[in-house]
Amino acid sequence: MPKDPATPRTDTSGLIALLDRWQRRRVVVAGDYMLDRYAFGHVDRLSPDAPVPVLDVKRTEDRPGGSANVCRDLVALRCDAIALGIVGDDETGRALAQAMQQDGIDTTHLIAAHNRPTTVKHNLVGLAQHRHPQKMFRLDTEDRTPIDDATVDALLDRLDTLLDDVDVVCLEDYNKGVCTERFCQGVIAKAKAKNVPVYVDPAAITDYGKYRGADCVTPNLTEARLATGVNDTPEIPKTLQNQHDFTHVVLTMDKSGLLLRDGQGKEHAVPTRARAVYDVTGAGDMVLAMLAAAKANDASWLDAVHLANLAAGLEVEKAGVVPIPFDDVLLEVLRDQHETLGKQRTLEQLLPELRAHRSQGKTVAFTNGCFDILHAGHVAFLRAARAQGDLLVVGLNNDTSIRSIKGETRPVNEEADRVMVLSELQSVDYIVVFGEDTPLRLIEAIKPGVLVKGADYTRETVVGHEIVEAHGGRVELIDLVAGRSTTNILRKLDDRA
Repeated sequence: MPKDPATPRTDTSGLIALLDRWQRRRVVVAGDYMLDRYAFGHVDRLSPDAPVPVLDVKRTEDRPGGSANVCRDLVALRCDAIALGIVGDDETGRALAQAMQQDGIDTTHLIAAHNRPTTVKHNLVGLAQHRHPQKMFRLDTEDRTPIDDATVDALLDRLDTLLDDVDVVCLEDYNKGVCTERFCQGVIAKAKAKNVPVYVDPAAITDYGKYRGADCVTPNLTEARLATGVNDTPEIPKTLQNQHDFTHVVLTMDKSGLLLRDGQGKEHAVPTRARAVYDVTGAGDMVLAMLAAAKANDASWLDAVHLANLAAGLEVEKAGVVPIPFDDVLLEVLRDQHETLGKQRTLEQLLPELRAHRSQGKTVAFTNGCFDILHAGHVAFLRAARAQGDLLVVGLNNDTSIRSIKGETRPVNEEADRVMVLSELQSVDYIVVFGEDTPLRLIEAIKPGVLVKGADYTRETVVGHEIVEAHGGRVELIDLVAGRSTTNILRKLDDRA
């Protein structure tokens, strides 16, 4: 790790705002396309003619793999993925194209080659004693011979037709023969001429010269050490950048997170959270896809790397290669925001978070009050208010507005203390402080699905009821706990003085 890496952001409000304005972008994925073919079954016996387990196949499944997995990740991140590569003119090539189309990937620019087979990984997965699925064996069908110049020209011609209408080009190299130096340099040159960035997930090779000039390269630590011959981790990104004129380097380091070396030569460490790692397969593809999607949405490099780190973390918690949906990344950012900021928000911070929750189909409930001396009546009311929706926003009067409403002796507890106490209640999801006598401004901005007040109000006397009902929301009046109020508590204290 670098000795003095830039401090990673702790406030994820910028990430939420970025995801809130997320737009569908078009990404070309050039590289090695392959089919992952699975046979699933039970393993209960050994073969009578050899000491090998017998897989009793119960079902088979075809999954797009290699560069196609990057395409699947991009589609899950709400992007249009365009595949550029070759498959064999064979049954498996047609099966791969069909599976990709079912996943929403544009396969128009996949070329069916007559002189080589589709790359296929045949995976045999057995359920040992009907308990634990285990990959028993893998059979590979492939031709890793570099593609000829005529095929390179055909692919580059197709790229020419796409570059006027795409945001990013990804090069995904599995060293299966497509990503020759002539092809990679042709992609980079043509993209640069159109001001389209190129991001590369490199193969495990000793020389990255064929990717020179790319806007970003994303090796893992093992691959980077192989390519540079450098073992000192902090020196690797600098070495890669200097050797091959990469504008940015994003080094993935497993549980240590990601390391970004930016275009100014500054390094930024982005640590990952501890996770129950199930399967690291596909994490590198997820990093490339998220970087492309985020940068196409005008993210800063540091924000894009943060999102890539989060998405890769979600990926390794899954069994096998599973695209991580945009909504899952959004929820992960929201969780991080709560861990970082707690429950209090400004209105500007709150609104994009609420839009994110609503995109998940959640109903926002809102109530307001002074909550000066928290008592059982408050707790019961807030618990009932929370039950009206999927999350509860509490508008909290600041000290000045309480003095205006209740007099100079109030509040008893100042604003920061009241926020702290409310934050510990499980029923409260968000707290936003306001200074007006009424919460009308908050209600107009938040537009809650449910507006909650005590039953000492009527619907007509609830501030903001007409705003909520105008957009399809409702007002709920909650019965109060008799005899429980801040005024009664203060009266008792005066009587005992």
